[in-house]
Amino acid sequence: MTALTSALAAPEVLDRCRALVRPALEEAVGRLHPWVAEMAGYAFGWCEVGGAPAKASGGKGVRQALAVLGAEAAGAPGRAGVPAAVAVELVHTFSLLHDDIMDGDPARRRRPTVWKAYGTGPAVLAGDGLFALAVETLAVTSAGPEALRLLSVALGDLVRGQADDLLFAGRPWTGPGRVRPGEYRALAEHKTGSLLGGAAALGARLGGAPPTVVSALDRAGRHLGIAFQVVDDVLGIWGDPAVTGKPVHGDLRERKKTFPVLAALDAPCPAAGRLAVVLESGGDLAQAAALIEEAGGREAALAEARRHIAAVEAVLADAPLAAGASDELRALLEFLVRRDL
Repeated sequence: MTALTSALAAPEVLDRCRALVRPALEEAVGRLHPWVAEMAGYAFGWCEVGGAPAKASGGKGVRQALAVLGAEAAGAPGRAGVPAAVAVELVHTFSLLHDDIMDGDPARRRRPTVWKAYGTGPAVLAGDGLFALAVETLAVTSAGPEALRLLSVALGDLVRGQADDLLFAGRPWTGPGRVRPGEYRALAEHKTGSLLGGAAALGARLGGAPPTVVSALDRAGRHLGIAFQVVDDVLGIWGDPAVTGKPVHGDLRERKKTFPVLAALDAPCPAAGRLAVVLESGGDLAQAAALIEEAGGREAALAEARRHIAAVEAVLADAPLAAGASDELRALLEFLVRRDL
C-alpha cells in the first residue's frame, strides 16, 4: 500500500469506525447520572455547558478505530469490537479529564477543559463515572474477565506513564538527575502506547483471536504510541500552527522535556552545551529550537519514530491477520505518524 493510498484511506477508516461505535458510546454515557452524562457529552464534543447540542471536535477516535480493526483483524465483524471501542474511549476520556486537572490545562481542542467549564470536583467525578462505565461495559461481554485484565494492564501502564510525566517536570535539564531519552521512551509507551495497544488487543480478543494475535496487536500499538508521541514532539516544536493548532515552539514555551530536546542535550557537541544554558535560563525559544536542530535532536526524533514504525510493520507482517483489516490497520498507522513532517 502506497503512502498516498494510506493517507487517503485512513480518514475514511476513522469515519467508518466512529459511525459504528457512536450509538453504543452514546447509549453507555446515557446510563450515567444526568449531570455526569452532560459533562461526559461536553468532553466528547457532543454538547455545550448546559446540554445544548454542539459540533465540537471530540478527537479522531483513533483508539476506538483500533478496537474495531482489532476485531476485524481476527476475522470477526467490526461490531464485535464495539464494546472494546466504547470501553477504551471511556477510559481515554477519563484520563484526559484527570490529566487536564493535574497539568492545570485550561483548554482542550479550542474549548475550556471540563474542570474549567464545570469545576475541579465535578470534573473528577465525571472521570470516575467514565471509568466505572468502562469496567461495566467490558464486564458484561463474553470475555469479561480476560477483557478486564487487558484493560487493567493498559490502565496500570497509563498511570505509570502519567506519574513519570509529572515527576519529569521537576527534574533538571542537565547533570546526573536529568531525564534520559530511554526514560522518555518508556514514558511514551506507557502513557500513549498502552491504551493504543490495549484497544487493538481488546478488539481482537472480543473478535475471538488467539492469544498470539492479541499479544501481537498490543505490541504493535505500543510501538505506535512511541512513534506517535515522538512525532507529536517534533510538531510541538517545528509544526505549522495552522495545521497543529498549537503555537509555534509551544512545547518549548511550556518547558516540556520532549524527545528532541532530550536527544539534543545528550549529543556530544557544543550545541548541546549552549542549549542547556538557554533552557536553564529560560532564554529565547527560537534560539533553543535552532540549537536542538543543530545538536541533532530533530533528526534523532525522526529516526526514533521510523524505528518504531518499522517495528509496527514487522509485528503486523508476522501476525496472521485478516487481509482487509490488516491493510486498514497499516493505513491508519501510517496516517497517524506521518503528519506534516
